[in-house]
Amino acid sequence: MAKWGEGDPRWIVEERPDATNVNNWHWTEKNACGWSMEKLKDLLNNLRIENDIAKCRITEVQKCEGEAVANNRKGKLIFFYEWDIVLKWTGKLRGGEQEAEGTVNIPNLSEENDISEVDVVVTVNNSNPEADKLKEFLAKDGKKVIREQLKKYIVALKEEFSKGMILPKKDEVNASKGDTVASLSAGFNKQVHMNYTENSEVRGCKINTTNLEFSEKFKCTGEEFYNAMTVTEMVQAFTHGPAKVEAQKDGKFELFGGNICGVFVELVPNKKIVQRWRSERWPPEHYSNVTFNIHQKEDHTEVNVVQTGVPQSEADSTKENWNRYYWEAIKRTFSFGSFFV
Repeated sequence: MAKWGEGDPRWIVEERPDATNVNNWHWTEKNACGWSMEKLKDLLNNLRIENDIAKCRITEVQKCEGEAVANNRKGKLIFFYEWDIVLKWTGKLRGGEQEAEGTVNIPNLSEENDISEVDVVVTVNNSNPEADKLKEFLAKDGKKVIREQLKKYIVALKEEFSKGMILPKKDEVNASKGDTVASLSAGFNKQVHMNYTENSEVRGCKINTTNLEFSEKFKCTGEEFYNAMTVTEMVQAFTHGPAKVEAQKDGKFELFGGNICGVFVELVPNKKIVQRWRSERWPPEHYSNVTFNIHQKEDHTEVNVVQTGVPQSEADSTKENWNRYYWEAIKRTFSFGSFFV
């Protein structure tokens, strides 16, 4: 294995702050299957379709099978998706006596078809005059509403899910470090209030706390991991959303739509990060202390993390979320997780 700085210059990761895909030259692929299923369910479940004569509702996404991926090749994003969806619906004519049920089949939602070409086939379980009118209503008006929701999924896949796939070059990141907060602060309406707690008692209520410890290996340099935690563009890349990161002593951070927030207590470039850190789910005003000790080895970087003051009731979910939303996300986003042993 080549040491840092050796090999084809297009692959010398320390020349890029994102540590992967120099000049967006190489083909990178991001699996969008899980995200797509959740997005489609959010858009379609409980969808109401109504007019002056009928009111219907999608009661369940009965089937959602397929795949979706986003690719970056030489700075160009390419999307592949193909879904076979079955929805269950219920409805009633206004002033009618009987409620009808049926299904909506969407067999060909894919990048090969324009949204107007996506089939939306309505069926009814028990045919009768009122049910047939509802079926006709859904086949006409309902088809338009459902296609609009599917269009929202496609837009979100291309704009929301793929955010951060084309990352800035080193000089672009360095230039933006100084004014990172100013450029993004307008996107945050919620204020971060720092009322620190030095013990496990908040507002007279005693909180049982525990400590968490992690030891993770990353296929990158210490500088690259440090950047992934302190450079706004890189934090946005692995969190898949807006982030506020003031990487300086007493600087604030806010991630995952405000669900995680805190303050940088100490920063030793490429070596150590100390944060006051809390989850919005925790008791008000309660913060933990998180220390990242970064140790660069010959062919990887080991990061030892100690988090003190975690509410006992939140320990398991906090540990799981570190693994899922930090370690796995960082490795997947920046290709920091490939090891050959």
